[in-house]
Formats: sequence, structure tokens, C-alpha cells
Amino acid sequence: MSTIALKALGNGPEIGANSYLVTSEAGQVLLDCGLHPKKDGLEALPALGQLDAPPLAVIVSHAHIDHCGAVPRLLKAFPSTECYATQPTLSIMDRMLHNSVSVMGTLALERGISGYPLYSHGDVENALRRAYGLGMGHEFSLSWESPIRAAFHPNGHVLGSASILLRIPGHTLLYSGDVCVSEQELMGGLSPLSDAGVDTLMIECTRGSHVEGPHITLQAEVRKLCKEIKAVLLQGGVALVPSFALGRTQEILNILARLQENGKLPDVPIYASGLGRAVYEVYSKYTEYLKPTAELRPLQGFKRIGDVWERNVRRDLLKSPCIIVATSGMMMENTPSAMLAQDLVRNERHGIFFVGYLDPDTLGHKLLHAKKGEQLTFEVSGQPIEIVLENRQRFHFSAHAHREHLRWIIEKVNPRNVVFVHGDKDAIQWMYDNCPGHMRKFIPAPGEELLIDV
Repeated sequence: MSTIALKALGNGPEIGANSYLVTSEAGQVLLDCGLHPKKDGLEALPALGQLDAPPLAVIVSHAHIDHCGAVPRLLKAFPSTECYATQPTLSIMDRMLHNSVSVMGTLALERGISGYPLYSHGDVENALRRAYGLGMGHEFSLSWESPIRAAFHPNGHVLGSASILLRIPGHTLLYSGDVCVSEQELMGGLSPLSDAGVDTLMIECTRGSHVEGPHITLQAEVRKLCKEIKAVLLQGGVALVPSFALGRTQEILNILARLQENGKLPDVPIYASGLGRAVYEVYSKYTEYLKPTAELRPLQGFKRIGDVWERNVRRDLLKSPCIIVATSGMMMENTPSAMLAQDLVRNERHGIFFVGYLDPDTLGHKLLHAKKGEQLTFEVSGQPIEIVLENRQRFHFSAHAHREHLRWIIEKVNPRNVVFVHGDKDAIQWMYDNCPGHMRKFIPAPGEELLIDV
């Protein structure tokens, strides 16, 4: 029998500050080390103070900030800890982490958040110099002396994203990371590891509470989005698509380009904002990680948005029909999508189309559900703006597996133990209740140490 201890250093099973410490006689390994998107300052960090010794390594599943955003802080605190990720993930982390430093610096000035930035550009550079970028499917040792081995396996979420197979003497653990089973425009779906002899599976549960999951298809959502954007353009308006910089932006830009090529959308300019463009460059560099049938359009085919914090730039941009794909996907205040939206909502001819998850506490969620005539603030310390625009809609584009696919993964992997992470309370509970009964099931509480044996 081999026992491992598992501790969630973030918010337990919830989404945000994802970081899981795996302890065995062979040493300690950290799976992901992210920041919490709904918290500020030191509270956004995982509980790194609970680490009583330097982990052998931190292994990063992918480059979304809730999974990698605290890596520079971790490696600064523990200089002997190694960092491993796939090569595309490291390249994207370079863009995402430097952007986070800039954003945190701005928030420190605008909102007076103490502790920001949590690390510097120099800390990011030092962290990336100490990180190893590896390919998919090849086992590697965490150090010359360590018997622990790991391997990355593609999981369909975003470019370079991977499930992590951790082989500890006497115990094999599979951490799903964020998974997608269905094919996207650019990414292929995950194929479960059904013959890896997994003892413990840690699986994400993001869409565990989504009843409608199996009935929503990419093709149907594309058709609906195309119809609504076309209607806006034909009446002389601008279609704004708030989108996450990593994954969603690249997928949506290529969907829109394909629709134009096929004559289903008018031939108007398509604009993309800065961080999304920077990540797009990484997609262009690592096309072998995309699905074989993917057609990644040249980045030069999409125009730059420009400095939307300048009123005259926004005014010129909105004069003629166009499509704008801008961060942030949840339309946080003072981001490009929010700055553009504050002008669009004043006129009925435009349209705002959300294509991802909207947290109830975000400006995007509030705008989607606001009634005509209500007022919202789009800039920190800005003046409230009356909502005139009624054409505000949400479409279901997801890079996360729905709950039936998650259950299918569990059945295919067939582990002895299942640990449910990365989901809200209802999602976690549905997955727990509907997991095959012969498996031992665990829901980690923040800071609680789970002892799991085989």
C-alpha cells in the first residue's frame, strides 16, 4: 500500500487560486499555482505559507492565470523548486504573467490595493528562466535523485494545456487540469487515459451543474452568433464580442474569419485587442498542437484596436460597421471590452455578444441582465451610463467538458479514488453524487490534508 497526502492550497474544490500539494515519502509536488480572479492583493494567492518545505517542483497544466498566476511568487520564495509545463504553455505564460504585473500595477494606483503587484517583471523573467518546457506524452523525472516521474497528456482545453500524470512509487495520480472532450474550432478534444493504471484521479467540475451541456453544440452556437452579428452589421452597427485572451479569442477570431470566407458574414474589419493578439502569435508558432484539421488564419488579417482609453480612438472605431473581439471576457471595469461597451450601450444599432462564462459579480453579467434605462459604471471612478442598447446576448462557447463528458472520463480512467476540484458547490456535489459507486470519493476543503491510499 502507498499513501499520498493531498492538500488544496487555494479555495479547496472551488475555482480560483488553483494549487494542489501532493506529498509522499518520495517528496512534495505542487500541481498548478494560480491566482484567484475574484480576490485582490495577498488574498488572491494560494496559501503558500502552508508549505513547510520547498516542493520538488511545480507542474503547470496550462497558462490561464487561475492556474499559473502565482508561479513567480512561489519560485521567488523557494529558489530550489523546479517548474515544468509544456513548451506552448511556457510561451503563453511569458505573455500572461508580464501582463498581470502591468494590470496589478495599474490596480494598485487606481484602487489603492496594498500588496500589488505581487511580483515584478524581473520575477517573471527569473521564473521562466528556471522553467522547463516539455512535449506531450514523454515521462520525465522531477530531479536526478527523485523517483517521481511525470508526463503531460493533451486535454483539449487551450493551446498547450495538459493533464498531468504523476507516477509516485506505489501510487499513480492523474490531474485532469481543465478539460474539453468536444472539438473546438482549433483544439481537438481529450482522449482519456484508459490504460494508465491510475489510482487517483483529480478531475475538474466546472460545468458539473450545467444541465443543458449535452444539448449545446459548437455548430449551433456558431450559426446563432453569425445570425445576430450579421443583423447588427447590416443595420450599420458594431458587434462587440468580449473574450478571454487565451483560448476564446483565438477560437472566435478564426470562427469569424471562416464565416466571412464562406460569405455568411459581411466583409467588414475584424479587430482584436492586445493580449489576445500576443497569445495568437504563440498559437501561430505551435500549430502542431492544434487539431489536424485546424486552419489558423494569419494574425495580420485582424486589425489592431488601438488605445481605447482615448475617446477619439473609440469614436473613430465605432463610425463604421465592424466586429471587435476584446478582452476581458467578463468585461471587467477599465478593460478594452468595458471601455468600448460604455460607448456602444448608448446606441440601439450595436450589439454586445458574450461568448463565455460570466461570474455574477462582474460588470459583464450585470450588463447582460440590465434592463433598458438602468445605469452602470464601466470605468473605475467613472460616471454611470444609461443603458440604451437592448441587443445584449450570451452564447455558449465553452472549453470545459460538460458533466456527462466528465462522468465518461471517470469511467474510462476507472481509478480507485476520485477527487473533485475546480467547480462551484452545486457542480462539485452533482459530480460527487453521480460518480460510479465503487470508487472512493473526496472533496478537499481549503487547507485540509486528505490521506489517500491504494
